[in-house]
Amino acid sequence: MLPTNTLRIAATSDLHYDRHSKGKWRELFIEASNTADVLVLCGDLTDYGLPDEAHMLVEDLMHCSIPVLAVLGNHDYESAHYEEVRTIIEHAKVSVLDGDCAEIRGVGFAGVCGFGGGFGRRMLNAWGEPAIKHFVQEAVDQAMRLERALSRLSTPQKIALLHYSPIRDTVMGEDPEIFPFMGSTRLEGPLNRFAVTAAFHGHAHGGTHEGVSSAGVPIYNVAVPVLKKRFPDRLPLHYLEVATTAPGEAPSVVA
Repeated sequence: MLPTNTLRIAATSDLHYDRHSKGKWRELFIEASNTADVLVLCGDLTDYGLPDEAHMLVEDLMHCSIPVLAVLGNHDYESAHYEEVRTIIEHAKVSVLDGDCAEIRGVGFAGVCGFGGGFGRRMLNAWGEPAIKHFVQEAVDQAMRLERALSRLSTPQKIALLHYSPIRDTVMGEDPEIFPFMGSTRLEGPLNRFAVTAAFHGHAHGGTHEGVSSAGVPIYNVAVPVLKKRFPDRLPLHYLEVATTAPGEAPSVVA
């Protein structure tokens, strides 16, 4: 039996609700409610970022009885209705984090969508055409928003929600040509500096489930196709059991 001071997190991503998705992941939301304390959704909640798609998602989310935290993904921005999509989802009592933070039972959560740009020495830099500089600036801005959100958390345990990957390891399996569009090393820095307990992301459907940052932060790719491959005999949820700690104690992760 888990200790009473343990928070069990269920994580998934890339649900891609469209106008015909009624009931698509209802069973998953019920399962998460029965097996976890909080559900986190790491973007691409809709397929084209349309309000009708968000309503389909919300209809199924009504079957989830635990707190839900989410970030938006690139698909949620596609039709330029992302503010309306966010409002619809929040009406289902989902906390959509966009440079924001939240706390559940003494565990802190911070979230941003993130952006691309590539990894390590091959990361794109702000040099050359204005379009390249704008692209890089978006990646920098997303990393800064993540940093500010993490800085507002005073909890010993900190969990980060992203859509784009902060490390190369969890996009391995995708075509190398698209690695720069799967995530950015710029997102890794805040995770390391704030000694984040774990981070979840999606987006890389053909990627790898687990990796670690350069400072040893566990990173989990929880895109539905990745979880289906990793856990073929169950619904696509990744569970992380975080043992809450008193102020001043070292954070720990159970399992």
